[in-house]
Amino acid sequence: MATRGAKTERREVNSSQEYEVKYLAEKLGVSSQAIGGAKRATGSNDRKVIEKYIKDKNK
Repeated sequence: MATRGAKTERREVNSSQEYEVKYLAEKLGVSSQAIGGAKRATGSNDRKVIEKYIKDKNK
């Protein structure tokens, strides 16, 4: 069960872990606030959903 939990955790962005938000923001070339806004807009913590939302928004 621990392995499955670890995989699940890697797919999500935890807002209380500043380094996770900072990493994703740097990866996508946006601010940390944009990551928070994307999380609220999509209603999801899933990295792929957030990345897709930001990439689509920047088009």
